[in-house]
Amino acid sequence: MAKQENDLVERTFAFALAVRQFVDRLPRSTANFEDARQIVRSSGSVAANYLEAQEGLSRKDFFYRIKLCRKEARESWLWLRLVNTAGESERERQRLALVAEAHELKLIFA
Repeated sequence: MAKQENDLVERTFAFALAVRQFVDRLPRSTANFEDARQIVRSSGSVAANYLEAQEGLSRKDFFYRIKLCRKEARESWLWLRLVNTAGESERERQRLALVAEAHELKLIFA
């Protein structure tokens, strides 16, 4: 069981890191600037709240943190769908992969 938990720690970390790398390559626009800020925050929150859940003080605290993970994954999914890649195929491919990962994380935490 500990291996699975560790895998999810790594998966949420990798998601947050991939989002940051993706955001660094986005075209500069007012909308992308605002959306990117939100994506970075929510993707990092998925990882941070999962780490906090592992150290939960009680069963209730654990489930609360998992609900926050689901909420932040859902929010990441929204912002990733809104961001504009200016039709650049490689960035669009990355965006779609991140949208899919956010959706999968949302389902895992549901």
